[in-house]
Parts: sequence; C-alpha cells; structure tokens
Amino acid sequence: MRITFLGAAREVTGSCYLIEGRNKRFLVDCGMVQGSGEERNAASFSFDPGSIDFLLLTHAHLDHSGRIPFLYKDGFRGKIFATAPTIELCEVLWLDMYKIMLEETNRTNRKNLRAGRPSIEPLYTEEDVMGALNLFEPVGYDEIVPADNIESVFRNAAHIIGAATIEIWIDGVKLVFSGDLGPFYNVMEGSPPIIDDADYVILESTYGNRRHKTLEETREEFENAIREALRSGGKVLIPSFVVDRAQRLIYELSLLKNKLKFDFPIFFDSPMGSKATEIYQKYMGLMAGEIQKQIFQGHDPFVLPGMSYVSSPDESRAINQIEKAIVIAGSGMCTGGRIIHHLKHGLWKPNTDLIFVGYQAQGTLGRLLVDGIKKVKLFGEEISVKAKINTINGFSAHADQEDLLKWSDYFKSKPTFIITHGEEEIAETFARILKKRGRAVIVPQLGDTIELVKKEQKICISVAPPAVESTVLQAINSKIESLQKKKIFTGTDSDHLLQSALLLIEEAERKISSDQ
Repeated sequence: MRITFLGAAREVTGSCYLIEGRNKRFLVDCGMVQGSGEERNAASFSFDPGSIDFLLLTHAHLDHSGRIPFLYKDGFRGKIFATAPTIELCEVLWLDMYKIMLEETNRTNRKNLRAGRPSIEPLYTEEDVMGALNLFEPVGYDEIVPADNIESVFRNAAHIIGAATIEIWIDGVKLVFSGDLGPFYNVMEGSPPIIDDADYVILESTYGNRRHKTLEETREEFENAIREALRSGGKVLIPSFVVDRAQRLIYELSLLKNKLKFDFPIFFDSPMGSKATEIYQKYMGLMAGEIQKQIFQGHDPFVLPGMSYVSSPDESRAINQIEKAIVIAGSGMCTGGRIIHHLKHGLWKPNTDLIFVGYQAQGTLGRLLVDGIKKVKLFGEEISVKAKINTINGFSAHADQEDLLKWSDYFKSKPTFIITHGEEEIAETFARILKKRGRAVIVPQLGDTIELVKKEQKICISVAPPAVESTVLQAINSKIESLQKKKIFTGTDSDHLLQSALLLIEEAERKISSDQ
C-alpha cells in the first residue's frame, strides 16, 4: 500500500492525497491551489480520475474540496463521503467559485477578442458542479463508513462546521488524516478528537511554528483595533473567509457592540456568506459550549442588530457612498470577491482601517498588504496604500503549535508522523520539534510516494469516540459543589435556570445511554 502527495506538501493549499491498496485507489481531499501556483488548478491530474473508486473529504474549504468538480469533469464517478454540513457548504462554495471563474473567464475573453487571441474556458461548468454534488454520500461522526471494504471513521476535527479528522483501516494499516485541526479551546466548534493509535498520521502544520494568543488576549486585541478604527472615522474593512471566520466575527462583534455601544452600520457583503450562515444556524447543535450558552439564553449568536446581509451588486456598490461603516467581505486572502472593490475605494484613505483576521498565503494580495506593500494594482488601476493595517491571528480555526503537539502526544502507538499543509520552513520547524520528542517524522515533497508498512502492534477498529476523561463533567461537578454552598429560593430566576439546566443534563444522560 502506498500514499502519493499531490498537494499540501510543503505548502498550505491544494490538499490531495492518493492512497492505493487492496486493489483500490481513493483520494482524501481534492483541493484548489490558492495564491502562488494557481495555474496548477488547470493542469491535468497525474492519475486517471475514472480509476478512483471513492473520495473521503475532510471539510468544505476550497483548498480541500475545490477541484472535485474538475475531477468529475475528467471522469470521476465514485462516491464522495463527507458529513452533512460539509456537503451543504460545498454546494454554496462550489457554485460561488464557478460564478467567480465564469466572470474572470468572460473578462479575459473580452480582452482576448480585442487582442486577437483565442478564447478560454472556465475550469469546470455548472453541470460539473451539480454532477459532483450528486456523488456525495453523507456520513455521521463516529460511525464506521464501509467503502469498497475499506473502513473509515469521521471524527469532529473542531475546525469549521462539519470538518473531520478521518481514521482509515486498509490492508492491516491504520492511517489518520488530521484534516485541518481546530484549537483545543474553541469558541465555535469544541475541541479536536483524541485518537491514541495509528501506524501513520498525516498531520497538518499550518501554524506549526507559532502559538496563538489566548482568547482573552485576542478579544482585547480585536476590541482595541475596533476602538481605534471607530476613532478614525472612516471605513473598517475586514477581509474574511465567509465560512466559519465570518460567523465568528459576527458573534465577536455582537459582544463588542453591547460593550462599546457603537452605532456604525455593519455590512456582511457576501451572498455566499449569507447562505453559509444559514447552514451554521441549522447545525448549531454541533457548536461548542460558549455558543450553546448563547442559544440557551435565547440568543442567536449569528444575528447582530444593525448588521445587513448584502446580496445584490447594487447594494454592495451603495456601501461606497457611506462614510462610516464596518464591512466584512470575502475573500479572506483578498484573492477575489467583493473585498477587492472595497479595497479599491478605501486603501488610499488614511482614515480606512484594514483588519486581517486570518492566514494570508504566499503570493496573495492579503500577504502583500500584511508585508507592507505601498502600491497595489486593482482593476488595472494603481492604488496607493494609506490605510492602517492590523493583523489578528487569534481567531484562527487552526490549532497552533502547542495544540498540534498536544494532539500528537495522545498517540501511544509510536506512529510515523507525515507533516503536510504547512509552508516549507514551518513544516520543517514543526518536524524538528516532533523528532526531538522522539517521534518518527517525514516531510514529503510534492509528488512523493511513500510505501505504507504495517507496524508490529495490533490496531483495532473503534466505532465509538475514544474514551477520555470529560472536562465538562468535572466543570459541572465543580459548579454543583459551589452552588450547594449558596441559598437558592424556589421560584426565583436562578431556580428556573437551574431547572432548565437539570432538563438539559437529563437529556444528555439519555443521549449518552442510547449511544452506549
């Protein structure tokens, strides 16, 4: 059995892994390249797509899923296994990506026509998108997925809604694909899964060289940035990934608005983002404790008073006429989307505040702006960069170095760690740290193939999530001990809240009993 690394090797983009064994060929992820090297997206696959038996998809982000319609176009007809939220998000993201590609293609063809050059076609068609969507097979967390006699289990990766870490058993070898892991303390999606056995662990390293600020530090930093921006008296532009990051920002802004009492209008300028938010609202039951608390108190964490969801181009253009506003728009790395139009109208103004809240890949406009470029070209026009630029990394949906090491420490079976999804220097840095901790480590090059050999220890398929001590139960017991020392009168608001809490605990008890 072997694995070939077709993307995300010494880079943070284009995740795609080909596994061959038991006379089967399947993929884990099939993502687009973003930033430097985007021309690779149009290149033919190094394998026959028609020969791929099935695909396991960790999550919906385009750097993991974006080439699947192209895969379909070239002949893939196998099943795609993914969680229900991932499937719904893919539909939104893929159709939006197709729309952007079509607009870019039409714009290029107008130029080609005037220059006497041949026309080009988009990477794939809307029919390819719909065809690929029809191949999806929804899976639940912690259920064995039999695919051509190869078993896999999807665990909640705590990255974005529906994201999965995937355990795979094939030819007596156990693989674990981390996918994109969330941090251990996560406001939105809980904590990543605890897995303690594997032969090989394919581990992301996006932030393998740094540690995020604490939640308190991040919120303080964001508050200070917003305070300063409000004093500037101009636009606050926030380029954002419209899946997960934007929803987190909406929630954080709702907390700040209550605290700072500002009356700036807020615009979420993304039709796709509006649809993504609806999916988040649909699956709020998968959210972490802080969000659940908001729901319990009767609040929708993704509804912000004074915020408008912007759909039409005319509504988007109208924002340019407003002097003071907070604008959230994609794309998160400023590689396209409506944020580019807002940058064109705002970058040259000293009273504009540009706040980056996510990773900026090499070669993207976002990375150039973060690195301090003084002039940029937008829509053929040179724009001077006078806006104040802030970067806040603590909102990341990715685990940092400390979290990645903590997660790796749970593996007791001495697996080989294969480091992917990190820029070359970062991946190498993280690999050196793992080696110092006594781990076997490989950092593959793009296109490398590794033969996978079964280790000596016996590894069993586990259906249920690995048993770990529940920190939630510990917290509940601690709160109960504290409350027992206080006087609580029947019929008071606090008593009613406790009765509601009791009902929730009883429901959790019933669910745990039925799962067992």
